[in-house]
Amino acid sequence: MKVDLAEIRKKTVSVGQYIDDMEEPFKEKFLNRKQAYKLQPEAVDQLRNSAEKYVAVVFSAAWCKDCAENIPVLSLLSEATGLEVRVFGGLMKDPLNQVCKWRIPPSPPEVITFEVDKLPLIIMVDLYDNEIGRVIESPKRCPTLEQELNEIVKSHSH
Repeated sequence: MKVDLAEIRKKTVSVGQYIDDMEEPFKEKFLNRKQAYKLQPEAVDQLRNSAEKYVAVVFSAAWCKDCAENIPVLSLLSEATGLEVRVFGGLMKDPLNQVCKWRIPPSPPEVITFEVDKLPLIIMVDLYDNEIGRVIESPKRCPTLEQELNEIVKSHSH
């Protein structure tokens, strides 16, 4: 799928800014996870070598348990590798709507474009605006998020 990174950058915030702007008690959960989590050094080294070629585009909500697990890891990864992580935050469910799962606004209209179903949705994009892979909710193929992002990057660069 083609994405417009320039447009996405205008409509999103960096992962650090996303966590900084978060309301309590959610912010504390995200920061505690960030403090407690230890990145896997080998995965960090691998990602550092290709980080400037990719952008992680993320859909998140402060109330989401899987977001509280994975967004702080993305923040650490961004700091450790230079990977650009852009966040569409503030997603809110619309329980009364049978057609669309998300209430727009406050959810960004991009939830429809990117067919967001579960959170977080982490989309890896190359600098040519191509989606190269997704992580939905939590890593599925690898034990850690950093390993899974490496697998996505590796499968793209071969």
